[in-house]
Amino acid sequence: MPDPLAGLPPRFLRTPEAARFLGLSGRTLEKHRTYGTGPKYRKIGGRVVYALEDLQAWADIGAKSSTSDPGIGTVLPAKRHGAIAYAGRPRR
Repeated sequence: MPDPLAGLPPRFLRTPEAARFLGLSGRTLEKHRTYGTGPKYRKIGGRVVYALEDLQAWADIGAKSSTSDPGIGTVLPAKRHGAIAYAGRPRR
C-alpha cells in the first residue's frame, strides 16, 4: 500500500492536534514531554510541534499482536521514571 504522505513536505502538529492524533489529552502529551517519555518534538520559534512520522513511530513502539507478545518495546506512562539529574545532582 503506497504511503499517502509520500512526496509531501513534512506535516507538523501543535500539541492539541498531536494529542488528538494519538488519542491522548493535551496535558498527558505535555507530561510525556516533561518526563522524556513521549514522542520526539521540535521547538520552532517557541512553539512545540510534532512531525506526523514521529508520532506514528512513537505509537508503533507499543504495537502488540497478543497479550503474550513482547513487541518491540513499551510506551511508558507519563510519569517520572528513576532518578533524573537536575543541575548535576539527582532529584529527590
